[in-house]
Amino acid sequence: MLTDVTLAVLGVLAVAAGGAVFTVDSMARATYALLASFLAVAGIVLTLDLTYLAVVTALMMTMEMAIMGVFMVMFMMNPGGLMPMTMMHNTRGAAAVGVAVFALLTTGIWTIDWPDARGRPSRDSTHQLAEALMGSHMLVMVVVAAALFATIIAGTVLATHRGRYDRFGPNLDARPPRDPIPGGLPR
Repeated sequence: MLTDVTLAVLGVLAVAAGGAVFTVDSMARATYALLASFLAVAGIVLTLDLTYLAVVTALMMTMEMAIMGVFMVMFMMNPGGLMPMTMMHNTRGAAAVGVAVFALLTTGIWTIDWPDARGRPSRDSTHQLAEALMGSHMLVMVVVAAALFATIIAGTVLATHRGRYDRFGPNLDARPPRDPIPGGLPR
């Protein structure tokens, strides 16, 4: 009974937070609404006793949304929603596509001839899931991690107005340095 109530509450929270992504007037708020939706889904997965998958989902989505929030503050002209904006474009077309895809997937789910389960479940489902997720894809995950890190560094460099050596000029030979605020370092 408690599990059913928990699943229902988390499901409603996930859908409500997902809907909030399209109703708030700020990209930053939309990012955190999406994070709330993903965390509710992680809670659902945790309630279903899939601890490893729940923790991976929570950690991955939290970091992804935090990075996205930082990029929004750096590059968006209205990250805090100080000016009204809308997150919805072509609402009729999007609704039509959404209804069509929902109908197609629902029809597929109910009409497909699902195979019967074979064999026995693994004794250690966490190890089996980790092997399925990371076994043959470890190189891809390492490359993606390096690419994300490089993107964070590049975004920070691009967002910085000037670096610590800009005051020495393009060839680093300006003596004395051209400080934007005169006076040098306090002694």
